[in-house]
Amino acid sequence: MGYVRRFWVVVALLAGVTQAVAKQHALSFGKWVSVTWSAEAGKPLALKIRALYVDGQVKEFTFGQPHEVTERLYVVRRAFRVNDALPEDAAPRWEWQPGGWLLVDRVSGHVTQIVLPEFDPYYSAASWYRDYMAYCGVSDDGKKLLGVVSQLGRRKVILRKSLQEMHAVDDTAAALAANCFTPAWQRGPARVTFQLKGAEKATYAIRGHAAEMVVEQNESAESNGEDAEEKEDKTTE
Repeated sequence: MGYVRRFWVVVALLAGVTQAVAKQHALSFGKWVSVTWSAEAGKPLALKIRALYVDGQVKEFTFGQPHEVTERLYVVRRAFRVNDALPEDAAPRWEWQPGGWLLVDRVSGHVTQIVLPEFDPYYSAASWYRDYMAYCGVSDDGKKLLGVVSQLGRRKVILRKSLQEMHAVDDTAAALAANCFTPAWQRGPARVTFQLKGAEKATYAIRGHAAEMVVEQNESAESNGEDAEEKEDKTTE
């Protein structure tokens, strides 16, 4: 009886391994294709896209290079077509548009859209480090530029700081494109720096699920110098 039990245990293990291998999915990208897309205002812009295949079927269209998060997961920007036809138009008018970010699982084959608060698909330039994403966003009321740090798997953002307020009636997205540089990351410890044109840098240390502003050394040295001068003035008096 012992041999029989061991035999069926081996059969069950082999069946499990076979089933696991059978569940592996084939993911690949297609060839690059040049298309044009139009922002809310402005001339048509060139965009190079390629299809994302899962098991030989087109799952999504993407653009830009993917960012490897782990050996299993990566993220990539999404591109999609929207019908720009008016109610009186007889036929659809399909136009390409840049979308948000997709999370791709190589093992399960799942492709999901990442929820990014206040991310502008037209102008927000994202910068990835590990599973953290930093970008300049536009507030819901359209009056502020925001420095945002989000982490995969978390609903609440790690960082959301106002970088600049809008005082003009101009398009806030256009102002964002003109004023905000792509955030820059550093490692050991993890830091991210936001900078707008004509403004000072703002650096934040990322520790797990929290963030705090970093005071640069030169600023500390200047403040220490000012304190020393104040002490000297008081001593002289």
